[in-house]
Amino acid sequence: MPNSKVSVIIPHWNGIDILSDCLDSLNKNSYSNLEIIVVDNASSDGSAEWISSNYPEIKLIQNNKNYGYAGGCNIGAEQSSGDYLIFLNNDTIQNEDFIERLADFLNLNPQVSAVQPKILNYFDRDKFDYAGGCGGWLDILGFPFARGRLFQNIETDKNQYEKIRPIFWASGTALMIRKKVFDQLDGFDSTFFAHQEEIDLCWKIHLLGNQVWSIPSAVVYHKNAVTLPMFSRLKQYLNHRNSMLMILSNYSLLMSLYLIPIRIALEFVALLYAMLCLDINHFVGILQSFVWIIVHPHVIIKRRIQVRKIRKVTDEKVIQSMYWGSIVFDYYIKRIKKSSDIIRE
Repeated sequence: MPNSKVSVIIPHWNGIDILSDCLDSLNKNSYSNLEIIVVDNASSDGSAEWISSNYPEIKLIQNNKNYGYAGGCNIGAEQSSGDYLIFLNNDTIQNEDFIERLADFLNLNPQVSAVQPKILNYFDRDKFDYAGGCGGWLDILGFPFARGRLFQNIETDKNQYEKIRPIFWASGTALMIRKKVFDQLDGFDSTFFAHQEEIDLCWKIHLLGNQVWSIPSAVVYHKNAVTLPMFSRLKQYLNHRNSMLMILSNYSLLMSLYLIPIRIALEFVALLYAMLCLDINHFVGILQSFVWIIVHPHVIIKRRIQVRKIRKVTDEKVIQSMYWGSIVFDYYIKRIKKSSDIIRE
């Protein structure tokens, strides 16, 4: 599909300065057939008025409340007209050819549904960014990691992950997906609000029998954790809750019943560790995630029904694209600190 139209969708909540850097960078992009949509999640700092005044060519959607990353992206996608969608964080800047490189790959590979660029840290550009690095992986217990990042260990970019290759999930920091696939999957699950909704989406892509790839020649720089601080209680809660929600709904029933006790045991270990470290935000976040899971069985059942409708391949097929071990065990017990020591390049 030569010269496919691309819709860039930027969910936004406060922070005119970071959005300005992002939009200025996009204006330098080399891709011509482009639509830019900013979804303002009821900002309180005058962002909507500022966008209208300074970027009148941009399509602005003003929400009456904060729908989070997932909800904001879905609203933007509904009003987009592109063949491909890019969901882009407002705290990024991008190389001029990043859209062209991503779109060219999708044009040539119809079996691939989604791609991501290499994501480097904005403030230390020799380092990979926490949010996605050079492509995301997931172990079978639902713990995510990335090429270039294991938990808090961030690698220096020495071109060790320059190979274009399949991955399990593409980072929502800068994710390009075919619009027809996004619509087929009913978009992001708005229940997630923020964090790991892109992993859930990519898991469903694998359930369709399709692929997700990393394209390191496309580069984006990310000001990580500007909108939501890294160790905030809300972020801890969302990460733990959303991860368990995927385990309980994206696997077959037998696989979920087999894996969830192991995952819960690891959650209790994390709870104990947080208590010993006096990490109140982490401790409370885990507890809140448990409470939410316990009181929302109807959400889990609804998601299981939706997954059953889209599933075209078995768990065994999907697991082939995952990491079969435990990243928690490898990192904390075996002391492995580089993803290249786990995933063969």
